Amino acid sequence: MGNRGMEDLIPLINRLHDGLSNVGQSCSLHLPQIAVVGGQSAGKSSVLENFVGRDLLPRGSGIVTRRPLILQLLSADTEYGEFFHCKGKKFTDFDEIRKEIESETCRLTGPNKAISPVPINLRIHSPNVLNLTLVDLPGITKVPVGDQPADIEYQIRDMIMQYICKENCLILAVTPANTDLANSDALKLAKDVDPQGQRTISVITKLDLMDEGTDAREILENRLLPLRRGYIGVVNRNQKDIDGKKDIQAALQAEKKFFLSHPAYKHMAERMGTLYLQRILNQQLTNHIQDTLPAFRSHLHSQLLALDKEYRQYSSDDTASRTKTLLQLVQRLAVDFEKLIEGSGDKVDTVNLSGGARINRIFHERFPFELVKIESDERKLRQEINYAIRNIHGVRTGMFTPDLAFEAMVKRAITRLKGPCIKCIEMVGQELLTTVYQCINKLSSFPQLRDETERIVTNEIREQETKCREQVLLLIDIQLSYINTNHEDFIGFNNSQQVHSQSNNKTVAGMTGSQIIQKGWLTISNIGIMKGGAREYWFILSAESLSWFKDDEEKEKKYMLPLDNLKLRDVEKGFMSSKFVFAIFNTELRNVYKDYKCLELACNSHEELDSWKASLLRAGVYPEKVGVDGQENGPPDTFTDPQLERQVETIRNLLDSYMSIIHKTIRDLMPKTIMHFMVNSVKEFISSELLAQLYALGECSALMDESPEQQQHRVEVLCKHTALKEALAVIGEISTSTCSTPLPPPVNSSWIQLTSSNSAIDSVTGVKPVIRGHAPPVPQMPHTGPRVSPDSFQKLTGQHSRVTTSVPRRQPPAIPSVK
Repeated sequence: MGNRGMEDLIPLINRLHDGLSNVGQSCSLHLPQIAVVGGQSAGKSSVLENFVGRDLLPRGSGIVTRRPLILQLLSADTEYGEFFHCKGKKFTDFDEIRKEIESETCRLTGPNKAISPVPINLRIHSPNVLNLTLVDLPGITKVPVGDQPADIEYQIRDMIMQYICKENCLILAVTPANTDLANSDALKLAKDVDPQGQRTISVITKLDLMDEGTDAREILENRLLPLRRGYIGVVNRNQKDIDGKKDIQAALQAEKKFFLSHPAYKHMAERMGTLYLQRILNQQLTNHIQDTLPAFRSHLHSQLLALDKEYRQYSSDDTASRTKTLLQLVQRLAVDFEKLIEGSGDKVDTVNLSGGARINRIFHERFPFELVKIESDERKLRQEINYAIRNIHGVRTGMFTPDLAFEAMVKRAITRLKGPCIKCIEMVGQELLTTVYQCINKLSSFPQLRDETERIVTNEIREQETKCREQVLLLIDIQLSYINTNHEDFIGFNNSQQVHSQSNNKTVAGMTGSQIIQKGWLTISNIGIMKGGAREYWFILSAESLSWFKDDEEKEKKYMLPLDNLKLRDVEKGFMSSKFVFAIFNTELRNVYKDYKCLELACNSHEELDSWKASLLRAGVYPEKVGVDGQENGPPDTFTDPQLERQVETIRNLLDSYMSIIHKTIRDLMPKTIMHFMVNSVKEFISSELLAQLYALGECSALMDESPEQQQHRVEVLCKHTALKEALAVIGEISTSTCSTPLPPPVNSSWIQLTSSNSAIDSVTGVKPVIRGHAPPVPQMPHTGPRVSPDSFQKLTGQHSRVTTSVPRRQPPAIPSVK
């Protein structure tokens, strides 16, 4: 079955294009762009107007088209035009369109023949056209006139090459019949970019203006100067016809009469004229569509399969489907929450900590930091012990260390643990809320369900937080109820005076001297430029020293700093610095490192800063305390009573020993208590009880009311699914209603003079053509006829004399016939 013509393709392609455009999809059947190329006054604009069926392009002598005109033809119910530079304005009068093209051309180029590569974009809506893009390009000229620059020829050639070099561009090389075809500039340019002639169609115009007694019969028969797709002759309206307002339909009839009545052309009249040219272009479109359909069909199929799941979900909106959707959403919420808390390899966040990782950080960094921080004021602690002993003795002078003072100090220290414990619970509660909100945001398509779920889960977290707080306070009260001085780790009164207080400070966290507390990169920022400037090192903090190495391989140690008599001080962040800085100094005003009194260390984030501070506190390096006079608090008061001094030292050692036991216990029980009462309970609630509480509201159908955005998405999915199915059906119709024709075989077109050559080259001289650019040369076809002398060739092509018997005729290659 042959191709049915343009009238069959128009409704099918338009159905496909409109159906996909209505749902925001683009039809990727990009039809070829047709560029009309030729010299000045070759009849390019007339050929272009014949496709549109309207007079819409400027006319005149010399160079009329001075800017590229990109003409987009769109099929529509009504006929009108619109320019991209006049958005919103519709032109129904085509005379006004012509005037607008002229005025827009003059706006950029001026009135005196200058050119510009900036295109004019015109869109024509009409029920009689196919979705197609046509390009009218300036005519090729060699001599500048008016305001034209000296290199006008090269500017126009570059402008034309920008369009015809595209593989999707069909080239109409327009050449007047009364000029030398062998030197046609249009064919030269076409061969530069299309050396094999696969997308070049030569159009011969002005056949009615040839000298009397001459014709182009052998050229149109593709015998004398052959091209792969051959030649098509057309007869356009002359200036008298245009001035007389002769319409295009009457001109087409006159053209048909010319070919049927001319003795040289009547035998091939069915292969000549504008209508035949349109059919050839239509066949080119058909071939392109056939080539594009398989990939396009596969693309549509993949989109349809991707939409199937959503389509099945949205295709029904009854109570049962809403209930099913509610169940699925709650189950997904439970799974997402568990993944964030327990950790998962899916979509790992590599920028920030979240969920369970942040809770873990609270357990093992923030909470220990808060515990150690409450014991950082040594002077105040010893003063409290002194007052406790003296108040217990009253007016008497005590000879022995009172155990009541020890018990009072222990209970006071245990009570002070409530603050850090409550703060830890609150921080975990806040992290749980943040994690829940992160999961609930996925329910934004159902606002009421999201709000109710957020309310129910938030209330549950608050309830569990209250229970956890009560349990932790109970644990602390249990520790206060009985001071167990028989604990195996307690040093007792007998050994208390033999233990150095600073050693005990370092065992608060249960550490040995060689235990490594933290490793990481830090920058020593206060080293002068003359000594190398700030530099990053790999630091290792242990219970006894702070060491740094050249790199993290820990092979080349730079320095080891003992922690004795060291304290910590905050350093303000510099105006231009992105680092967070703290300083270490010696309380006895000794140099810390070489000739530096303090060592300023910088890290990259506030979290790293907090982590290093907490680790230094665990190692016994406490923050600097500033008194009311602005100076650092000095050493504890020097007691005048030596016996009272020994008693204070004894209780201080006993207190450190016992509180180290309490700290171990609290640090172990806090994460367990919080995990049991808060984290695990909330996780279990979401997975097993949340759905029941949502059902208990009695408004399941109302809970599943969609947001306006979700309703729009539902409509889009349904429409898109329907449009894709219809598009596939249309593609099936196109596949059965159109058929492609094979490309004609290659011919010897070496007679065309390339733009890189200045000498005439023809197929009968045997000179091998030089083809400019990257394309390979056309394979030479064997010459079957006798050679023709250059003089005869010049006579045939230059003087346009009709050839009858002087040159033996060769059989022309097959010309595609389109029915």
